[in-house]
Amino acid sequence: MERRDFIRLSVASAGASLITPTLALAAGDEQAAASRDIYYTKEAPGRWAGKVATHLPTIEITKAEDVTTVKIVTPHEIKGYEHYIVKHVLLDKNYKFIDEHLFDPTKDSAAVSTFTLKNYSGAVYALSLCNKHDLWLNSADA
Repeated sequence: MERRDFIRLSVASAGASLITPTLALAAGDEQAAASRDIYYTKEAPGRWAGKVATHLPTIEITKAEDVTTVKIVTPHEIKGYEHYIVKHVLLDKNYKFIDEHLFDPTKDSAAVSTFTLKNYSGAVYALSLCNKHDLWLNSADA
């Protein structure tokens, strides 16, 4: 990765990392409603109502004994640094950070990430950050 590309990706990731911890406060319905100016959902797409189909992350969960595999896909095109999904973030049922996957628009052709969890059950939350259309949240039961 060239130095200039690395710096751009690092700055974008650092900005997203500042937003993500705020979601941990969204434990109650009132707080979740107040946090909707930070992220968008299928039910509350805000100013990006026409972008749900390509920005809302989908979550596929498979279980085998004590291992849960979570696959997150955001059906969004990657046009280099011009327009792409910066990263996926996985949160647990308490909105606590589990893991993240950063995308490199010079190498990645699709926004797909896979996470492996051991002995986990309950809801998981997936965040998908677009460099132009903000942060999107979806959930599924694991």
